[in-house]
Order: sequence, then structure tokens, then C-alpha cells
Amino acid sequence: MENPSIFLASKSPRRRALLKQIGIRFEVIDIDLDETRLPGEAPESYVQRLALDKARAGRALVSWGRNLPVLAADTAVVFGDRILGKPADRAEAVAMMRLLAGRTHQVLSGIALVGGQTGECERQALSVSAVRFRAVSAREAEAYWESSEPRDKAGGYAIQGLGALFVADLRGSYSGVMGLPLFETARLLGEAGIDCLVPLETGTDT
Repeated sequence: MENPSIFLASKSPRRRALLKQIGIRFEVIDIDLDETRLPGEAPESYVQRLALDKARAGRALVSWGRNLPVLAADTAVVFGDRILGKPADRAEAVAMMRLLAGRTHQVLSGIALVGGQTGECERQALSVSAVRFRAVSAREAEAYWESSEPRDKAGGYAIQGLGALFVADLRGSYSGVMGLPLFETARLLGEAGIDCLVPLETGTDT
């Protein structure tokens, strides 16, 4: 990407699409971290810790190069105190869907921005959304798995895809449920002096 404004420490195509949506130029950094939850760690602390660890790891990789901030995020689907990761197989995916069906769960997205022109400043934010599913039959859960959509999604669904069929109510951030809360992201970028909206050319219409 020509003249990026930030580095993105994420391989998620959804996060890339969301950044492009708000006009941010970025270059992707490929990082690999242990994402094991610590004993007794609250879900909110977990996503914030991982986001910051990812941003710090990305910053370490580019500290020798261009002085651009590194953005990272982590998203978790939470039911009670249980964090629902990516389903390993059909049985786990169907079990997740049946667990969430007819109930409300949380989606937590932690974001972190590290480094940049202002030095090694670390900025963080947390987005908390409540998502209520309608009732989901076993047949629907099986058919959803066959669509292949749940296979690489935390919680076993994608709100921006067929998973929207199950969402009866959302209170919070749609983009946060996708994986990158744009309100909080724009605020952190703004604090770092990075504009999210590409200036529009003014016309001479009368």
C-alpha cells in the first residue's frame, strides 16, 4: 500500500475491509502470539491484553523502519464467563449455535494503538455489545455449518453474513461485532493525529 498511515497487526480480512471503509491507508504486519486465556482472567481484560500484546509485537517488528503507529484488535464472543472461540468441527459449531439460540451474549472488542510520531504512546479502547439471537432449530444450525461461514469465526457466526439471520437484537457496535469497532478506532486514530475521513472535493454546484 502506497504511503500507509498505520500498520495493522492482523490477518483478518474483516478488519482490513473496515479500515478501508473509513479511508485509512495501512500495511499489514503478520504476527503470531499465544492467545491462551490466563487463569481467572476476565473476558474484558483478556481482549484488551491481547490487543495490546499484538500491537506491541507489531511495533517491535517495525521499530527499525517507518515511524508509524501499529493498530491491533482482539474480539471475543462471551456467554456468561465462557469465551467461545472458533468451532473445531460441526458438532462444536452446532453446540455453540444451540447455546446462543434464544439468549443474549456479549461481543467484546479490545483495540490498541502503539507508537507513531508522538513516540511510544500506547492507547487502548474497549467496545462491549449485546447480541440477542432468536430461536434456532437444529436443522438451521446444521445448514449454517454447511454454508462454511462459521468455520473461522469466533462464536461460530458472522453478523455480516448469513449469521445476520439469527440476530434478533443488537445493542452496541455492529462493526465491533465484526471485529473492529470503528467509533473507538476512529477516536484512537484521531488522538494520534490520523484523520479517518478522506476529504471530499468541493464542487461549484449552485
